Amino acid sequence: MAKTSAKAGSYGADDIQVLEGLEPVRKRPGMYIGSTGPEGLQHLLVEIFDNSRDEAMNGFADEIEVAILPGNAVRVVDNGRGIPVDVHKKTKVSTLETVMTVLHAGGKFENEGYKISGGLHGVGASVVNALSSWLKVMVYRDDGIYIQEYRRGKKEYNVKKVGSTKQTGTIITFQPDDTIFSETIYDWSRVVSQLRGQAYLVKKLRIRVIDARNYIGKIKADEVFYLKELDLPVLSETFYFEGGLLSLVKFYNQKQKPIQKEIFYIEKETNNIMVEVALQYIDDITAKEISFTNNTNTPEGGTHLTGFRTALTRTLNDYARKNNLLKDNDENFTGDDVREGITSVVSVKLRDPQFEGQTKAKLGSVEARGAVETVFGEAFTFFLEEHPEDARAIIGKVILALKARKAAKAAKDSVLRKGALEGMTLPGKLADCQTRNMEEAELFIVEGDSAGGSSKQGRDRRTQAVLPLKGKILNVEKARLDKMLDSKEVKSLVIALGTAIGDVFDISKLRYGKVIIATDADVDGAHIRTLLLTLFYRYYRPLIDSAHIYIAQPPLYKIKKGKDIRYAYSDLEKDNVIKELGGEVVTGQEALTGSDEEAEDEAEKETKIKRVTKIAIQRYKGLGEMNPEELWETTMDPARRILKQVTVEEAEEADKTFDILMGNEVEPRRIFIQTHAKLANLDI
Repeated sequence: MAKTSAKAGSYGADDIQVLEGLEPVRKRPGMYIGSTGPEGLQHLLVEIFDNSRDEAMNGFADEIEVAILPGNAVRVVDNGRGIPVDVHKKTKVSTLETVMTVLHAGGKFENEGYKISGGLHGVGASVVNALSSWLKVMVYRDDGIYIQEYRRGKKEYNVKKVGSTKQTGTIITFQPDDTIFSETIYDWSRVVSQLRGQAYLVKKLRIRVIDARNYIGKIKADEVFYLKELDLPVLSETFYFEGGLLSLVKFYNQKQKPIQKEIFYIEKETNNIMVEVALQYIDDITAKEISFTNNTNTPEGGTHLTGFRTALTRTLNDYARKNNLLKDNDENFTGDDVREGITSVVSVKLRDPQFEGQTKAKLGSVEARGAVETVFGEAFTFFLEEHPEDARAIIGKVILALKARKAAKAAKDSVLRKGALEGMTLPGKLADCQTRNMEEAELFIVEGDSAGGSSKQGRDRRTQAVLPLKGKILNVEKARLDKMLDSKEVKSLVIALGTAIGDVFDISKLRYGKVIIATDADVDGAHIRTLLLTLFYRYYRPLIDSAHIYIAQPPLYKIKKGKDIRYAYSDLEKDNVIKELGGEVVTGQEALTGSDEEAEDEAEKETKIKRVTKIAIQRYKGLGEMNPEELWETTMDPARRILKQVTVEEAEEADKTFDILMGNEVEPRRIFIQTHAKLANLDI
């Protein structure tokens, strides 16, 4: 018998942990909902909504109400069939309890339950239950009202009948567990955006969204089926569309300039897979491609999107060749060429879709590719033949994209070749750091030579590099890549980052683990920051997704009383510091203390130094006003600084905002400014 080593002997059967019921979900929530941050919180709401949405997709419901209640509890109601409440043959308890407490229990496995579903096949409801501090289900079916409540996934009592009714449907109310999630505050705009999209995807489904968090009185939710019956003075929006994906494309392009008059749309079933596609080309250089499987968004695409892209490229090449728009010696369009300026939505509905990952970000079902490729390819070919004017406009745009691609490649090659020939010479303005360890290296992008000088003197030379930019960089929202690389400031940044750009982008060659935007706290600084964020969003999106882009938060005030020096990052913090130091918070002329003559002298000079009971307050307008020591201890010292990580949680909303603020169309920008003018905090 082989000897057991001491190391092996310490690892035996007793060390294997067996988690029962919903314990695995609470122990490792990330495995089921992706994260315990805002994404995971949103996932809870979506999972319960998806169950109601599946009822509507299969023709059993036509109205869903989602309400965020005081305390950020969520109430989801549908008028579907209602979850069965009779005893389940296998579990010997109510089917309702089985669905809510047993993983992989639901009506989506059997052929009779749902033909099409987007939920997690019974995982969704039980996972939400496990990750909620409390959850209550009310079921209206079989002429009765049934109820059951749970605490952190465990039932409080057996399912019981509490009334009679002719109504059918399900009401689920839950409170996300604040011991699981980093925060439990729902983002209203994000909820509205996601549910609006679902209304486009399910024709003739009415979706009502209610924000009742600020309602002071008691909401008697148990007394009504829909909260709308209470007629509360709360924020609400209702969505109802009959046009399907065609309406969704119209919504996305409502502030854009189309080059294609007729929106392409097809809905057709093949081999038991329903394929729905809508697309329109606009006067833009970016692509917007959205895909869904069983009405669940697949942000990472998958086989259905691959089938669409393949058919799109082949169809446009065939049409251009057939109509002599591409000559014999011309090269074919690439996928990037044909997708420039496109707004497309691809949706497939199939039984038992296979996803890559628990959160359904990417479709893996092989049969979906062939279905989309066939249905879309045939329909789009017919569309181009039937709409020759639109076809020529589309081909003309694609040809421009092809020419721009060649010009961009030449520009990129020039930048890369120049770097290679000069031994990868970095920009002259860049004060590089000593370390070559990307993880600890930081690049500060600062505004102007003045801030650059202070930053270079105040930095930690071993780990911190500084790149000052002169003026406002090129607005890349309005420029193609070849024009962009003609900009000296943009070119310097591209070379400094080391990743290259465009189709040769390689994140493994990134030279700095943190890229920190440090601009002044004024209107010009905000504009420069927006231009840089536009550049990163459009051409360096992987750097944002992998948490490499940050925004520095320099202080607004330096407050000094004797040798006691404090920094404040907001007006409120400034007032609190003044109080702590024994001063009085005053405004305007009262803030100038001392004699009347001294006050008048201070006012005439319009100096930034104010004296409040012997407390000196300095208002910083820019980084260049700080000396190197101040800049280090407030903005650059890793132990004391404040950085904001740049994230893009809702790519579509961010994309739309960048289009409005930085795009060519003036009217949408004017409307946006007028709408949000009251929210602006101007410091002029």
